[in-house]
Amino acid sequence: MPDYQLAPSILSANFARLGEEVDNVIASGADIVHFDVMDNHYVPNLTIGPLVCEALRNHGVSAPIDVHLMVKPVDRIIPDFASAGASYITFHPEAADHLDRSLSLIRDCGCLAGLVFNPATPLSFLDHVLDKVDMILLMSVNPGFGGQSFIPSTLGKLQQVRQIIDRSGLKIRLEVDGGVKVDNIAEIAAAGADTFVAGSGIFGFASDSDNNRYDSIVAKMRGALDTVGTV
Repeated sequence: MPDYQLAPSILSANFARLGEEVDNVIASGADIVHFDVMDNHYVPNLTIGPLVCEALRNHGVSAPIDVHLMVKPVDRIIPDFASAGASYITFHPEAADHLDRSLSLIRDCGCLAGLVFNPATPLSFLDHVLDKVDMILLMSVNPGFGGQSFIPSTLGKLQQVRQIIDRSGLKIRLEVDGGVKVDNIAEIAAAGADTFVAGSGIFGFASDSDNNRYDSIVAKMRGALDTVGTV
């Protein structure tokens, strides 16, 4: 069975009690904390920076933190997130002048490195840097805002990237972000993804009055993933 991992995006969490939110969702069975970093330049929104990442580490969060940089340029901020406790740092090839240099910088800072592909970004960016990539993230929405619907053509792109990874023999995670929910996560996994970012699909599921806010939705996603390949 593939090593499926759930990566809740804190973009949809309650920022007034972010540490508690992250503690609860990890305790419910999620694997990775996903950070959406937007600069109001590369994308039309402004979110969070390294201080929030550092604050979660100081709070006691030990799960991997997956930092998705939607910023331009990228090199200046990479060391700051590495120092703040990031585990993965991924960025968009359009936002970097030299992919090889930026990927090497991430690894030199002690983090795992990845590239992010928007729905219309060609996969040819992988041609000469695949050996420096630990994660490939396919956006299944156009980046900038949470709560968008999954773009179905992403399934075909996932299949292409899965073939690229399998042919390479390299250990690379294939992540998808945007509109991932209980009712489509199995189809997304069947197309080749092994890591699933879900913001509103997890954090927007339960009310504040629930005792175990995320146990049910995480269990449903795990249950859907258990059906992959059984039909």
